[in-house]
Amino acid sequence: MSVEEQIKDIVAKIAHVDKSVITREGTFKDIKADSLDIVQVLVAVEDAFDIEIPDEEAQKFQSFGDLVSYVENHVAEKEKA
Repeated sequence: MSVEEQIKDIVAKIAHVDKSVITREGTFKDIKADSLDIVQVLVAVEDAFDIEIPDEEAQKFQSFGDLVSYVENHVAEKEKA
């Protein structure tokens, strides 16, 4: 399963939405996720991929695509190490 699919699963489960409404261009606001949902998603993503997402990085995410790209880059870096 791709990083994007895993993140969609996490977001769908926490925000109680269908995976089909989650797109790379979409935002948490689009799926009516509140700040607690967002924090839970970030923690779940950190746990799932064994990475850390600093708050200052998380605040830069404008869309799900930004989150997916961030995770993909950090997973790739870990695999190289």
